[in-house]
Amino acid sequence: MKTLIPLWLALFALPAHAQHEGHGQPTPQDHSQHQMPATPVPQPTDSPFPEPTAAERAAAFPDLGGMDMREHMVENPLVAVMRVDQLEWNQDDALGWNLRAGIGRNFDKLWLRSEGEKPQGHDAHGHAELLWSHATGPWWDRVIGVRSDFSEGPSRQWLALGVVGLAPYKFEVEATGYIGASGRLAAKVEGEYEILLTNQWILQPKLEANLYSKDDFENGIGKGLSDAEFGLRLRYEFSPRFAPYVGYAWSRKFGDTADLAESAGESATEHGWVAGLRFWF
Repeated sequence: MKTLIPLWLALFALPAHAQHEGHGQPTPQDHSQHQMPATPVPQPTDSPFPEPTAAERAAAFPDLGGMDMREHMVENPLVAVMRVDQLEWNQDDALGWNLRAGIGRNFDKLWLRSEGEKPQGHDAHGHAELLWSHATGPWWDRVIGVRSDFSEGPSRQWLALGVVGLAPYKFEVEATGYIGASGRLAAKVEGEYEILLTNQWILQPKLEANLYSKDDFENGIGKGLSDAEFGLRLRYEFSPRFAPYVGYAWSRKFGDTADLAESAGESATEHGWVAGLRFWF
């Protein structure tokens, strides 16, 4: 009996030990039931609208013929313009003008430039230039041509060479050199800038200077810096093509030119109010 007790204990202990070994290693789980179902691939369906026929396509997109704008577009058109920057009267009832007229294409144009003044009771004085311009880039043109001066004295003719364009910070610049008879040389520099106070009110300062290499006593011109003018004009643009303006202008003669003016009973310095029109077409 005593020998049977240990045998029974061994038999009862064996299933318990096997049960503990089973808990020591986790049973593999079957995750196939928890996987997301695959997205179904849509099957192509037939369109409810029939495919348009060739006749229907032709009716929807007819041949425009001469109405195709590509046939009317010209990359290098011939353009003519007339621009009067200044047509003004000053407080002494003198009429002044500054104008440009041109015709040409994108890179080459023919220009007529004229600037002058007609004092009351006196002959007009100024100059006219006929120039050929060629674009050297998006902002600058080279010009070459001739200039003719007119005044109460003898007329002078010049060969003109210069540049016209837009300097940095949007300063409009014209710089021209002149070669005349008997070794005469001259130069003119003009610069202006536009300050947009509003879309229609524009303030324009402008500076101009003339230089000569020789005295021209018959026309009252001395060598060196002959004269300079500064103007400040405020215009109102009813449209880009038409704008009245008012302003104030100062001019002064220098050196021998001032001496010649004073000896003729004229003042070397002039200033006063101006009013005028600016337009182009």
